[in-house]
Amino acid sequence: MLKSINRLLDLNEDVQVDGDILIDGLNIYSNETDVIDLRRKVGFLSQRPYPLPMSIYDNIAFGPRVHKLNIDQVFKRISEHDTFHYTLDKCLKTNEQVAGKGQKAGMLLLVEYYLRLTGLWEEVKDRLHAPASKLSIGQQQRLALARVLAIEPEVILADEPTSALDPISAKLVEAQFKLLKQDYTIIVVTHILRQARRLADYIVFMYMGDLVEHGPAGRFFSEPQYEKTKAYISGEIS
Repeated sequence: MLKSINRLLDLNEDVQVDGDILIDGLNIYSNETDVIDLRRKVGFLSQRPYPLPMSIYDNIAFGPRVHKLNIDQVFKRISEHDTFHYTLDKCLKTNEQVAGKGQKAGMLLLVEYYLRLTGLWEEVKDRLHAPASKLSIGQQQRLALARVLAIEPEVILADEPTSALDPISAKLVEAQFKLLKQDYTIIVVTHILRQARRLADYIVFMYMGDLVEHGPAGRFFSEPQYEKTKAYISGEIS
């Protein structure tokens, strides 16, 4: 289902898609849709992190380099997040420090910003050019989130993003989601009912492939409308 929202299903020849998916009022399956632009707008965070076979720094810089961001675009992009100005203020490189120092300085600002945004900067700041594959699984998942954010999506699709993580790493990822949902639309698939309680503003409950119930999270948990929903919340079915 998640892969249908940014057309990753296009890569599977055995799948046929019918119907429409609207983002900003536009059907993403129309012939006019720019699929590359769509996948920039709708980022994907997989169940198990797959860091690119390069350094921690280059994992974050890869997307912005592909999109050929210049230093002015870098600073404009991150400074537009009013919610996150406290993160920008912590960065070692301010706008004045990087001004006139070229693309390399601007990219360092961007890398630091997104690593701070995902709570990873303090853990990796002294080994930015070490292989990303050397990070723990929990760190790799936060790096993957930073890599998604670095292309400035509007929507983040997260497929059971904490299922492969230890409890401490899972808590860190959840904490970042709580912060990020102020400025991003985040769709999280989870089988952990407690996680849905902690994170969700709106619930879509699916069981064996069928849509059972949906609605605001508070109402979903306190006043479920269907017997199957009640049974799932109470633990009678799983």
